[in-house]
Amino acid sequence: MQLDGKTALVFGAGGGLGGAIARSLASEGVRVAAADIDDVAAAKTADGIVSAGGQAISIGWDIADLSVIDARLAAIAKAFGPVDILVNNTGGPPPTPASGQTAETWSKYFDMMVRSVISVTDAVLPGMKKRGWGRVITSTSSGVVAPIPNLGISNSLRLALVGWSKTLAREIGRDGITANIVLPGRIATGRITFLDEQKAKRENRPVEEVTAESTASIPVGRYGRPQEYGDTVAFLASQRASYITGSVIRIDGGLIQSI
Repeated sequence: MQLDGKTALVFGAGGGLGGAIARSLASEGVRVAAADIDDVAAAKTADGIVSAGGQAISIGWDIADLSVIDARLAAIAKAFGPVDILVNNTGGPPPTPASGQTAETWSKYFDMMVRSVISVTDAVLPGMKKRGWGRVITSTSSGVVAPIPNLGISNSLRLALVGWSKTLAREIGRDGITANIVLPGRIATGRITFLDEQKAKRENRPVEEVTAESTASIPVGRYGRPQEYGDTVAFLASQRASYITGSVIRIDGGLIQSI
């Protein structure tokens, strides 16, 4: 995919989706900086990539801490060169209704999920513009297309990133940089297991019943595999996807019913 020698910064790389993205990029010759607030999990992803013959380093990084951005980017540049591919992938808030949340709660997750993403992106864009090439790929949630019950904070804040990414794409397109949103349907990760368990608990039902019901609603009849998500991101990062920007790409097995 003409990605050999590119450098990627992947947030949430210690988790299911972020780890899959990191591995898919590495398999295409990308040098990966695997970042996660859990430095042990990030190291596990990076070590796996290196063991498979790829290039990767791990970075313990709380993306909500804006004070460390310059230092972390400098460390990546020293190891692999400046960031060419930025994958914004943050953790999600706990399940909550949209109403009744404190101002402090909204501020906390805005800083973690929105302000942080914008700040890191702003930090890498000047270098991308100078080199005339870059990719900004932001992973959100199917809740930005069809709001998910009891995920009020997630639905609201992740949707802000969709508007931001679309606006950004129009600003940087002539600089050789694309900006796209990817959103998962029900991909078999720990986050989905947690949400299934929470729903089962709320409804006083066996988790197996909740999972079976959810699977039945997916046209392809199964949860997605993390690698399928990662491979889609790798394609969007590639030269072959240079005419795709300002888009929202669903990796959902046909689950989302809206057009």
